[in-house]
Amino acid sequence: MKPIASIMLAAAALATPGAALAHPIIVERDRGLPIAPNNDSNSYWLDFKTDISEAKRELKSDLRRATDDEDRRDAREEYRSEIADAKHDYRKEMRERGYRVANFREDRRFSLR
Repeated sequence: MKPIASIMLAAAALATPGAALAHPIIVERDRGLPIAPNNDSNSYWLDFKTDISEAKRELKSDLRRATDDEDRRDAREEYRSEIADAKHDYRKEMRERGYRVANFREDRRFSLR
């Protein structure tokens, strides 16, 4: 039993630095900051939700007008870019105000296909 425990301990010790080094700047910078309020009391959250809604409407419109696979790829790429930009902007605003963004609540049912 003792050899198995020491092997598991060694494996855990080797795995931990990898997880800690994955995003060391974010971990250090955001340590101890309160989580940003992702609700309607936060005007930046409302702006983020509006940007997401607008991106979805634009994607639907672009896909309806698409005539070939390249048009559909372009529409999906533009959608992904707009979503990434909205997330970046929201994170930046929250960081400037002393908050960290734990995660995003997104509508996972919305499909790009």
